[in-house]
Amino acid sequence: MRRTRHRGTAAARGFTLIELLITVVIVGILALSAMPLAELAVQRSRESELRSALRQLREAIDAYKREVDEGRVARKALETGYPPTLDILVTGVADEKSPKREKIYFLRRIPRNPLDDDPRLTNADTWGKRSYASPADDPKSGDDVYDVYAPGEGVGLNGIPYRNW
Repeated sequence: MRRTRHRGTAAARGFTLIELLITVVIVGILALSAMPLAELAVQRSRESELRSALRQLREAIDAYKREVDEGRVARKALETGYPPTLDILVTGVADEKSPKREKIYFLRRIPRNPLDDDPRLTNADTWGKRSYASPADDPKSGDDVYDVYAPGEGVGLNGIPYRNW
C-alpha cells in the first residue's frame, strides 16, 4: 500500500486573511442591523411595564373611591372621596364599618414609573398626579389624586405621548 500525503493543498492550509475579514464584516453588518430591533424590544418592554403600572394605580384609586362611597372610608364634608396621596393606598385606611376598625389596603407597594430613571425620587414621586378639580388636558396636582400619568415628553410606539396614556 502506498500512502499519499497532501502537503500544500487547499484542505490543509485553513482560512486566508481575506476570508476572515469578509466573515468579520458580515457579522458586523448583521450586528448593526439587529441593534434597532433590540432597542425596539427594550422600548416595548418599558411601555408594557408602564401600561401595567398605570392600570394598578388607577384600579387602586377607583377602589378607594368605591370604599368611600360605600361608607367604609371616612370622608369630610368638602372632600371628593379620592385619596389625598398615593401613599395612603399602601399605608391603608381604617374601615369605618369594621368593629375592630381594621385597615383596608389598596396596594402592596406603589409601582415605579418605568420611564423615570432618577433614583432620588420615591416611587410615588415618579408619577404625575391629577386632582379632581384640574382639567384633563392640563392636569395639576391638588388636594386629592383623581388620576396618574407619566410626566415627560416621550411618545409611545403607538404615536400617543406617554402623558396621555
